[in-house]
Amino acid sequence: MRLLQMGALERPRRMVWADLCPLLGGVGLALFLVSAFTPLPNLLSRSIGGPSALEPAEAIVVLGGGVTPDGVLSASSMRRALHGILLHRKGLAPLLVFFGPVGDGGPAEAEVRAELARALGVTPEVIITAAEPRTTREEALRGGALLQAKGVQRILLVTDAHHMRRARTAFEQAGFEVLAAPTHDLSSGVLRPEERLALMRRMVEERLARLYYGLAGYLSQGGKTWGSS
Repeated sequence: MRLLQMGALERPRRMVWADLCPLLGGVGLALFLVSAFTPLPNLLSRSIGGPSALEPAEAIVVLGGGVTPDGVLSASSMRRALHGILLHRKGLAPLLVFFGPVGDGGPAEAEVRAELARALGVTPEVIITAAEPRTTREEALRGGALLQAKGVQRILLVTDAHHMRRARTAFEQAGFEVLAAPTHDLSSGVLRPEERLALMRRMVEERLARLYYGLAGYLSQGGKTWGSS
């Protein structure tokens, strides 16, 4: 009798899963098609960005973006590095700080960027590198130790637009006055399906990272939000 009762309970469960699987598959397919073949990823990318605040500061801080074992900067890392170098060449801050860890036994991203900056005419004495941090929060904490020892409080923060809100809050938590200097938004040029899928993946990853930082309490101790005064 007990086996019959268990079997009777098991059948509705199997029926529920049998009904849910096609539904979930349809939703997944719809999300794939919308992400790959519509401008939705482009619109989402622009919606989470924000304005630049390019004013004089005491240091330009360029966050890490990735490097290959052969020492080749990723597109994001190169874009951030060149933006920081340009801001320094404009005279917006006397110090130029590069973050970026060692990647799979190759050179440190921070050192590759520093070499690029020197090749483009930046005086070596004004370049500071930090290869230890591997996360945004670690960059903020390490930045605090490096720069506040030099009396730096006001920084121009360079990262991609979709990453700026979380990064800015992390550095404000570390005690800095942060001026946002996001790299140029290139999402309007993302047109091919594989590019849109990659852009959507970055948006989802950033949303999940913000959720994790919020749950961990990294963003809840009085930090300002994007666009606050």
